[in-house]
Amino acid sequence: MLRCVVILAAACLVMGTPARSHHSHANYAMTDYLHVSGTVTSLLWINPHIWVYLEVSGDGDGGEPELWALEAANPVQVARNGVTRDTVRVGDTVSARCHRLRDGSNGCLLGYMTGRDGIERHWD
Repeated sequence: MLRCVVILAAACLVMGTPARSHHSHANYAMTDYLHVSGTVTSLLWINPHIWVYLEVSGDGDGGEPELWALEAANPVQVARNGVTRDTVRVGDTVSARCHRLRDGSNGCLLGYMTGRDGIERHWD
């Protein structure tokens, strides 16, 4: 009888623990930070990740602006870091430190962003 109670208690304990699964960040170059600055064109405050889209000046003379997609953590996680929906707004000029996509396309995993208030906040 005691054995059944112990097994049942252990099963309840394991099943009551929240699952913490997540996809890999293997598509990002996680060993280096890229610095990127631009104007926020869109901000998607959604689960499972917040997306910030920036218009970044093109390289060289007369370069066309480029659209960059920055993937942040989920809304609850960034809120724990002091980020609110008012921290960054469409039209703001921001700078970010992020991990670029390995394929070289215009996207990155957002680590830190400095908004209009000049404070760098953690977004991952």
